[in-house]
Amino acid sequence: MSQEKVLITAALPYANGALHFGHMAGAYLPADVHSRYKRLKGADVLFICGSDEYGVAIVLSAQKAGRSPKEHVDIFHGVNKALFNQLDIAFDHYGRTTCEGHASNAVAFFKDLDENGYIEKKETQQLFDARNNQFLADRYVKGECPKCGYLEARGDECPSCGANFESTDLKKPVSAVSGEGLVLKSTTHWFLRFDLFKDKLKEWIGKKPWKSNVIAFAENYIDELKERAITRDSDWGIPLPIQESEGKVLYVWFDAPIGYISIAQDWAKNVKGDADLWKKYWLDESTRYVQFIGKDNIPFHAIFFPAMVMGQNQPYKLVDDLPANEFLNLEGKKFSKSDNWMIDLDSFVAKFGSDQVRYALIANAPENQDSDFTLEDFQTRVNAELLGKFGNLANRVLVFCQKQFGSVPPPCGKLSDEDKLFLTTIKEIIAKIEQYYCAYELRKAVGAIMELASCGNSYFDSKRPWEGIKKHELTEKMETTLSLCHYLLGVLAMVSIPIIPKTCQKLWSMLGHSDLIQERDWDVVVDYQNHEKPDLGYVEVLFEKIEDEVIAMEKEKLSAILSEAKPVSTVISEPVSLKETIEFPDFTKIDLRVAQILTVEKVKKSKKLLRIEVDLGFEKRQVVSGIALFYPDEQELVGKKVVVVANLKPVKLMGVESQGMILATGSGNAVKVLMAADDAEIGSEVS
Repeated sequence: MSQEKVLITAALPYANGALHFGHMAGAYLPADVHSRYKRLKGADVLFICGSDEYGVAIVLSAQKAGRSPKEHVDIFHGVNKALFNQLDIAFDHYGRTTCEGHASNAVAFFKDLDENGYIEKKETQQLFDARNNQFLADRYVKGECPKCGYLEARGDECPSCGANFESTDLKKPVSAVSGEGLVLKSTTHWFLRFDLFKDKLKEWIGKKPWKSNVIAFAENYIDELKERAITRDSDWGIPLPIQESEGKVLYVWFDAPIGYISIAQDWAKNVKGDADLWKKYWLDESTRYVQFIGKDNIPFHAIFFPAMVMGQNQPYKLVDDLPANEFLNLEGKKFSKSDNWMIDLDSFVAKFGSDQVRYALIANAPENQDSDFTLEDFQTRVNAELLGKFGNLANRVLVFCQKQFGSVPPPCGKLSDEDKLFLTTIKEIIAKIEQYYCAYELRKAVGAIMELASCGNSYFDSKRPWEGIKKHELTEKMETTLSLCHYLLGVLAMVSIPIIPKTCQKLWSMLGHSDLIQERDWDVVVDYQNHEKPDLGYVEVLFEKIEDEVIAMEKEKLSAILSEAKPVSTVISEPVSLKETIEFPDFTKIDLRVAQILTVEKVKKSKKLLRIEVDLGFEKRQVVSGIALFYPDEQELVGKKVVVVANLKPVKLMGVESQGMILATGSGNAVKVLMAADDAEIGSEVS
C-alpha cells in the first residue's frame, strides 16, 4: 500500500499583534495534534504556516507605533513564532508572506484569473477619510450592520451576526481610529467575479463530509455570492501587475491564502534544498489537504480561496478537509486585545508548562460550539486528570517495579481471564482514540485517553500486586500485573504524544527506551505482541499539583484587568423604532408555557428549519423553528426547557405543521433559544 501523503496548513496569523489562547485552541493546536498523529501512523506529512504580513491595517498600526510596516511585521513575526515554539507547535516550516517568491505567486494568480475571464476592472465608490486624505481599510471602518442593525459592526464583518460584507454596505460609517465620518469617493479597482463560480462551488462543497456548521455557513454564503474587490489603495502590499494601476496593491485577503503555496516553496528551496519538492504536495491530486481555521475564516477558505484555485491554469490541490472550530472565550468573555482581556500566553506557559496548557486547551476545544477557558477548569484538568489519573498510574506502577525488581522490568506469566479482558479493553479504547483523531474530535480523544488511564488504575487496584511481595504463590500474578501495566504505560505514551509531547517522551524514557517515541510507529508500539521491556529508566513525577493560591493569584490579575477596563458605551444614539403600542389585554391573549424538547430533526429540503417535538405537560406537540443554522448539532437542544407560544394558530412550513412557536433571542446570525429555568415545571404558565 502506498504511503499516505498529507498537506496540513493552519490559518496564517496576522503579524499585527501577539496570539492568545483562543487562536491556539481554534486552529493551531488541533493542526499540530493532527500532524503528529499522522506522522506516527506513517504518513508523509508537510505541516506549514506563517505570518500574514500585508494590508492597510498593518500600515496604520505601524504608524501608531512609530515604525515602518516592515519593522512592524518583523517584530510580530518573531513574537508569534516564539509563542508557537513555546507551545511546541511543530511546523515543518513557519514562513511569511513577505518571503521571496510570494509576490510573483500572487501576481501569477491574478494573471490566470484575468486571462480566464474572472477579473473585472471598474470605477467604484470607496470610503475616504478626508481629514487624513486616505482610503481606509475595512477593519478601520465601523458603522451600523446592514444585516442586523448592530451599531459597532466592522468594515468587513459584523461581530454580532457574523455577516460578511463590503465596508460601503455599512450604514453611517465612521473611522474606527478617529471617529470622523467618512465620505464616498471614486476610485478604480479590480474585482474578482465570484458570482461566476457559484455552480462549481455548490457542486464541490455538496460532496464534502465537513462539519455541519461549516457546510451550512458555506452554502448559505454561496447563495449571496457576488463580485469582490481584490485591490486597495496603498503603498504596502503587492503592486498590481498592470501599467495603469499605480498606487494599487492586491487586497490582503487575496494574497494571504496564496501564502500557503509560497511558504511551501520557501520550505522546499531554503529548508530542504530542493526547489521543486513543494510540487509533490500541492500539484498531486492524491495528496490529502487539511486546512485548520477558526470559524471567522470559513468564507475565505471554503469559498474564496477554492474559487481562486479553480480559476488557475496550474492544477493546485483543493482542500479536502476544513475542520473549522468555533471561538474560545476567557472566563465567560470574548478574548480582546483592545480591552487587554487575555492571559499572557508566554508567562502562563512558562509558569505551568506547555503540556498542561496544551492538554487543557484541547480538552476544552471549541469544536462544535463556543467554549470557555476558566482558571478553575484548568486547575481541575491538571490536578484531577493529568496528575490524578495519568501521572498517578505511571508513578505507582514504575515506583513499585523499581522497588521490587530494580531496573529490570517484571516478566509476564500466564494470563488470567481478567488479564485478557484488560488487554481487550485496551485494544478497544485505542481504536476509539484513533477514530477520534481521524475525525478531529480531540475532546473525545482526551476523554478516551483518560478512560485508558482510569482503566489502568482500576486494573492495578483490582489485581492487588502488593500481595505478591510476601506471598510466594502470588508472585507470578504480581509480575504479570506489572508487566501488563508496563505495556499500558507505553500505549499511553504513544496515544497521548500528539497532545502532551514532552510528558510522553519523559514517560517513554522512564520505561527504559533511549530513542524518541515520535519516531516510532504507532501500530507497532500499541500492539501487545511487540511489547518491549528494556531496563527501566529514572522515575520522576510527570505533573505538579496546581495549588489554590496559585490560581487565586491568576484570578487577581484578571480582576485587575476588569477594574481598569473602560466601560464600553452601549447607548444608542437614535431612538429605537418599536412596534405599534398594544394594550395590556392584547398581551394577555398570548399563552406562554414552559415546554421540554423531546426530539429534534431537520426538515427535509430546508437549511433553516427544525421539526421539534415538545412536551407541554398536558400534551405533546410539534413545532417548526427556523433555528437550524444556529445549532449545527441540533441534538444539543434535546432535554432543554424552553418557552413556547402555546395558543398560536397552526401553520404549515415546508409542508410540516407547526403547532406553536419557540421563543428565541438575538438577531442576524446570533440567535439562541430562550431557555426556561432548570427547575421550571413543564406546562406552567410564563407571565
